[in-house]
Amino acid sequence: MPSSDTDRDSRCVVVYDGDCSFCRDRIEWIRRRDAAGRLDLVPRQAPGIVERFPRLAEGDFNTGMRLIDPDGTIHVGADAVHQIARRLPRWRRLAWLYRVPGIGALSRLAYRSIAANRQSLGRSCEDDACRAASDTRAGQRSREGTTGGSR
Repeated sequence: MPSSDTDRDSRCVVVYDGDCSFCRDRIEWIRRRDAAGRLDLVPRQAPGIVERFPRLAEGDFNTGMRLIDPDGTIHVGADAVHQIARRLPRWRRLAWLYRVPGIGALSRLAYRSIAANRQSLGRSCEDDACRAASDTRAGQRSREGTTGGSR
């Protein structure tokens, strides 16, 4: 049964990189566990997404997926994963662990590493989208002088 605009507006929205196969695989994993339809899963490339959520235009989307609460609060990366887990049966029983001192910080660190290397974690990267993102990050690190050492 199709959802109405009211139903859609009362759900959390997860915005992810639809050009990234690793990201799409994780979203499919979430979709299978969200039988109640609590989450609206939308690729950032979807027409009208920035008009619907103008704050998505701010910042670097390569830092991770976004979960947008119905009140407009945006959670990024590992914080978004925690919010997703809170809304999925079975996983909500483990979501409290994110609030244990140190676990949230470790989760954010792990998420940043995964996000930075997602192009090598996915099965493939169509249209060189992940490669372009990786090249952009490499150029930023080079300009910042953080290339990891000298030769």
